[in-house]
Amino acid sequence: MSIPQLRLDQGTLVMKEVPSCVADLFQWDARSQSYRARGMSYRAIVEGLRNEKVAFQDKAADFLKLELGFAREIEPYPHQRQALAAWKRAGRCGVVEVPTGGGKTFIAQLALRDTPRSALICVPTIDLLTQWYSGLVAAFPDANIGMLGGGSKDETPILISTYDSAAIHAETLAGRYGLLICDEVHHLPSDFTRVIAETSLAPYRLGLSATLKRSDGRERDLDQLIGPVVFSVAPGDLAGNTLAAYKDVVIKVRLSPKEQQRYDDLIHQRNDFLRLNGIRLGTIDGWKQFIMSSGTPQGRAAMLAHREAKSLAYGTEGKLRVLEEILANHPDARTLIFVNDNATVYRISREFLIPAITYQTSAKERVAILDRFRSGEYQYLVSGQVLNEGVDVPEASVAVVLSGTATEREHIQRLGRILRRAEGKQAVLYEVITEGTTEERVSQQRRGQWQPRRELELEDLNAPD
Repeated sequence: MSIPQLRLDQGTLVMKEVPSCVADLFQWDARSQSYRARGMSYRAIVEGLRNEKVAFQDKAADFLKLELGFAREIEPYPHQRQALAAWKRAGRCGVVEVPTGGGKTFIAQLALRDTPRSALICVPTIDLLTQWYSGLVAAFPDANIGMLGGGSKDETPILISTYDSAAIHAETLAGRYGLLICDEVHHLPSDFTRVIAETSLAPYRLGLSATLKRSDGRERDLDQLIGPVVFSVAPGDLAGNTLAAYKDVVIKVRLSPKEQQRYDDLIHQRNDFLRLNGIRLGTIDGWKQFIMSSGTPQGRAAMLAHREAKSLAYGTEGKLRVLEEILANHPDARTLIFVNDNATVYRISREFLIPAITYQTSAKERVAILDRFRSGEYQYLVSGQVLNEGVDVPEASVAVVLSGTATEREHIQRLGRILRRAEGKQAVLYEVITEGTTEERVSQQRRGQWQPRRELELEDLNAPD
């Protein structure tokens, strides 16, 4: 009797004959006249066959054992040691949730040191791609480390890739890497990028994030794609020790009587349309329905009302006066200013003479602006959502969030921009919200403080754009 073979074909595992002990992991493919299983089932299949002492030929995996000299002499913080130990106890599969500034990349370096196998590291942005590359080259100076994305297409035992590039080349990468590390792992469950984990044979998987929550609830899929959360620590648990001590200050401003009347009229107009059409904005499906309905004259009018109300809440004159006062109260502090819309970014840039970064800013210009901010040539920087992830600015100690208070993930990401520890540093996060609007409700809801107040606020103003 021939020994069964396990092969890899186009991101799926293939066997002509399947032993009964792993039969439930395979499905019959009539087209190829063989049994197929997802790449991510590799570990379960191999362990099942070995536990039953079933002989087989592994023609699927092409992992490499690496000789890694670790050059970092830094003593891990207690939470980093605990995270690494928890991941190992979980079979080297699972998610570690550590706030920005808490040393997630160092935890990953320790995991790679202790699991010296060919490794694929996925990151969401080009900025993070280059940061990870620099960090890994410093930690493992003798290793062959490459990049995929941003113009690079290396084939190396340790490969750092953007999620988009790894998804495009998922079938090619599937059998090469025994360790899969996903930074900002909440990006992984999307329709386009989840193929990275589904096709990968990697028996060892590590996910890293400051906060896992997604608006569509798909963070639950990470249990299968990477593994369960094995370690979690909150920013407050590390403040004053691993991270800078910080204060979180909420400042409420009011719309002018004229602005408030206009806001109320707009919300009533929008909500009347939503009720008539049975649409609720509290879910992704509800927002999709709203977008689809905006093709009608009534729907378009409701959408325009929604957007104008949002602009009023986000860009009220009162917020700019508060911003001016905050900057005056911190004359020497390196300060980041976050808003949700580019129009307000550019308005603040013009009126306060502050450099701005948006998605429209070229890569070279972005690097130049951040370098000048780090060096102290620029004291202030205003941005939209592009600085939520992947920016290492230890010198920043004040953040002002003028809009965009809806999600816990966004809040923690922005807080993390100012939490990197420095001698004598006291970080402050100001959250400036408009009273009497749903911006106030979503802020309170995130903090667990919200109580229903009035019928006008039943719908979520901060639906995704």
